[in-house]
Amino acid sequence: MPEQLWLPGLEAPPPPTDGLFFAVYPDASTAAAIAKFAQQLCAEAGVRSGVRSKPLAANRLHVTLRHLGNFAGGLPANVVEAAKRAAAAVSMAPFTVEFDAVASFAKRPRLGPAVLVGEDGVRGLQSLHDALEARLRDDGIAPGERFTPHVTLAYGMPWSERRAAEPACWNVREFALIHSLLGRTRHIVLARWSLVGQS
Repeated sequence: MPEQLWLPGLEAPPPPTDGLFFAVYPDASTAAAIAKFAQQLCAEAGVRSGVRSKPLAANRLHVTLRHLGNFAGGLPANVVEAAKRAAAAVSMAPFTVEFDAVASFAKRPRLGPAVLVGEDGVRGLQSLHDALEARLRDDGIAPGERFTPHVTLAYGMPWSERRAAEPACWNVREFALIHSLLGRTRHIVLARWSLVGQS
């Protein structure tokens, strides 16, 4: 690969400041239970490997349905509007989700995220993602990355084998469009859509 030439007067692009994504959130009691489990997981990792990792707070636990991009200097209005149009066109009935295992997204020997995952219990999320992806494509938004339904519990965790966990279940009745203030651990809900379609 040829070296990238530096040209005088050509500045590096500004770092991204704002993210945009669709998400599903657990109800408050389920989020509290997941957060407690995340705390236990971090404590175990600290004892086992000396790694000090901080679990995500209950109000930040979510499933990212579809990431739409990171941007510098605010969110592009045309992308936000296209996302809202696509979401409004999704018709799907509410469903139950169940995560029943904990896994690692770390690549040994590096640290990485510890996440909740599932098999049959996350099929509804896959269907919602696929329906949303189809509507986004209709609105001219390029396909996203492969979707792996998960809830991130903590970052900076050592790699570990996937193992069973106490199931985390909740009823998914809506999804939301989220503005993430990057580096400031803040999420702003831009809009919500209820699942009211037929099964």
